[in-house]
Amino acid sequence: MAMISQLGRYEIISEIGQGAMGVVYKATDPLIDRTVAIKTINLGLAQEEKEEYEGRFYQEAKAAGRLSHPNIVTIYDVGKSGEVAYIAMEFLQGRELRDVLNDEQVLPVAQVLNVVLQVALGLAYAHEHGIVHRDVKPSNIMVIRDGHVKITDFGIARMESASVRTQTGMVLGSPKYMSPEQVMGKLIDQRSDIFSLGVMLYEMLTSKAPFVGENVNAIMYQTLNGIPPPPSTVNSAVPDMLNFIVAKALAKNLDDRYQNAKDFADDLRACRDALPRASAAAGTPTPASPSKVLPDATPVVPRVEESEASSTVPTLGLSTAFDSFGATMRLAAMTATPADVEELSKTFKMARPSMEDINRAAPKPQPSKPSVPSPADSKPTPPRKSLPDKAKATPSKGGNNGLLITIVVLVIIGLIFALLS
Repeated sequence: MAMISQLGRYEIISEIGQGAMGVVYKATDPLIDRTVAIKTINLGLAQEEKEEYEGRFYQEAKAAGRLSHPNIVTIYDVGKSGEVAYIAMEFLQGRELRDVLNDEQVLPVAQVLNVVLQVALGLAYAHEHGIVHRDVKPSNIMVIRDGHVKITDFGIARMESASVRTQTGMVLGSPKYMSPEQVMGKLIDQRSDIFSLGVMLYEMLTSKAPFVGENVNAIMYQTLNGIPPPPSTVNSAVPDMLNFIVAKALAKNLDDRYQNAKDFADDLRACRDALPRASAAAGTPTPASPSKVLPDATPVVPRVEESEASSTVPTLGLSTAFDSFGATMRLAAMTATPADVEELSKTFKMARPSMEDINRAAPKPQPSKPSVPSPADSKPTPPRKSLPDKAKATPSKGGNNGLLITIVVLVIIGLIFALLS
């Protein structure tokens, strides 16, 4: 079949590939001498199919065309030429994220966070304008040469004012990346996109899909019932706080999931900024600014070194006692079936948490730190006679429990030394 040479005023240069609903071309706009990508759909179908496809095609143009964001592909024009409808959009010099993942397998954690953060920001903007993408997946993400990311293909997006409505029970989207509510054919909102992006994040971190099966039905069953292991069990480079982020994005219960993409983006940014810096690795610790570090924001580490303290981030507010396995178990107890929780309990070799355990694990304002700054380490031998006075003043201030215990111990030691002398 010969390639068409013109669509409307656009002059076709070459075929780029096959899209979800038709051929995608590289073309030029002679009016302003601009290179564009032309996405087409052949309308030579049965009348009923033609109406639905044409309606969805123009819906994509309207949905994406009203969005102006650095992480969303820009739509220039829409038209129809004979039996071919088309959308003219910016021509992107880059690769689909799907191709990048196929070539690279597991990307560095920092690069993964950078890509997913950009997608989350683009989705947050779309959601604020009443548009749910509905089909977030690597093949709908373009990575430009400088690392910039663009979301494409709003072809099955739902707008609040859309004239083409998804029929009740009609499932749209790609099975591997569907949210539980999508699988069940329920009405969805922006939290469905968050789940799909969580699936993509998990896959990028581990090179494995969180929900797998031999066929579509098996994948859908896993999406509704399966609890994937924390990414760090597959990729040791994944930090604990990222386990927490993934678990929250993949929560099956809507109320347990991120409620908006902006919050998701904020936590991704915080996690990225908390990754070890090259300067820290080189042995040049940089003191953390007090405004950037909170005592309850450190990831779980039995003994926190001073150089590691500079990588803590306040946004997540994770307790020092945070345990990704425990958090996953508690999340499973709240969202999964009893059978799945039991299976997960066997996998992690952990007891099934009770409601009392879940409530007790809720974030607390004053978590204790295993590595208290060193009054005990740096002052074991200096004059002990001044310690009782300090110790008396400390309880009235309601200070850190670990520090109080340390001071009490020092007071007792001081008293023993006084008696012996």
